[in-house]
Amino acid sequence: MQQSKFDDIRPYYDEEIPAAMNRIVNSNFMALLSSYVYPDRPLKEVKEMMLGFRTIRDFQLEVMKSVNEQVIARSTTAFTYHGIEHLDRNKNYLFVSNHRDIVLDSCLMQYILYKNGHETTQITFGANLMSSPLVIDIGKSNKMFRVERGGNMKDFYMSSLHLSEYIRHVITEQHESVWIAQRNGRTKNGIDATDQGIIKMFCLSCQDDKIGALDNLHIVPVSVSYEWESCDILKALELYESRNAKYIKKPGEDLNSILTGIVQQKGRVNITFCEPITRNDLQQFNSCTNNEYHKRVANLLDERIVKAYQLTPNNYIAHDLRYGQRTFSNYYTQEEKDTFLQYMEKLNEFEISEPDVLKDIFLGIYANPVECGTFGTARANKRMSSESMAKACFQALPSRD
Repeated sequence: MQQSKFDDIRPYYDEEIPAAMNRIVNSNFMALLSSYVYPDRPLKEVKEMMLGFRTIRDFQLEVMKSVNEQVIARSTTAFTYHGIEHLDRNKNYLFVSNHRDIVLDSCLMQYILYKNGHETTQITFGANLMSSPLVIDIGKSNKMFRVERGGNMKDFYMSSLHLSEYIRHVITEQHESVWIAQRNGRTKNGIDATDQGIIKMFCLSCQDDKIGALDNLHIVPVSVSYEWESCDILKALELYESRNAKYIKKPGEDLNSILTGIVQQKGRVNITFCEPITRNDLQQFNSCTNNEYHKRVANLLDERIVKAYQLTPNNYIAHDLRYGQRTFSNYYTQEEKDTFLQYMEKLNEFEISEPDVLKDIFLGIYANPVECGTFGTARANKRMSSESMAKACFQALPSRD
């Protein structure tokens, strides 16, 4: 097997798939996984099928295709997509997406690409999520590659440079596309904001030409919308606990979020491929300093992602409830409002000192997309930062134009 400078982060090669399948089918979780993905097929039959896989394509077009179909059938009331016409089947892209669910944001996008005759993409996957041999085998068999987080400044810079070089290698040399979230970690508070550090990272591997550095990656913003926010109660609890102290994840919390996101009811789900970022788009920022350039490009992605975000009755209901108004009452029925209020009753199950604060945070998760879409990102950012929620998301925002 040929060695590569990217062996520490890359997905599996095809020749590594048979061994990975053998480990997966012999794991303690195989029966559970099989019952969800193939509820009508005997476990023995599923194992034999998977042991016959020889390529990543075999795994993706059989297992991952079935996973998506089960998710759509079991946990959505409608699954729609737009903007696929913006994509050229013969071109490779860097899809930069808002991030609401750990797995499904990218997974469902892969399904759309496959259904429309496009090749699937490689997918970034946080090192913190590769917590077990089973998760690693499934992830790396599904074109996921490792993204390191944390460390001191020098380590962070080196890992960012390594990631930047790998993404450029995949797109320009391997001729494959890549999916990456617009920021580290999921959006917890409902405000989708591209971290300018992500844009800076893209440019690290081509520092002598800031326009070409991004133009050659063919960036496509992607907007993912869920009627019922993935892990909404878990996100609200995390924001509640992190108001006055750094939030420390509990053992197994990431895996719980992955499973919750998969099985939780999501209602209407939409994925929109926004218009690609062109050289002309980038050229208008040519006279900017590098730092300002990264900010402007991040803002451009934000504009397209927010504009494409699909608001649902839940968003309008939450906004009216949060502010004690009926501003958006024409966008929902009383029955829809009653359903939302009944769902909110789940928050009463938690013994906390300030239940009203938790409810306000929960409502914010759904209300803030209305703020961003209706009144503009800046207004929502100003209010949310004053509440000290999701501080990391806004480190770069106050200085944006």
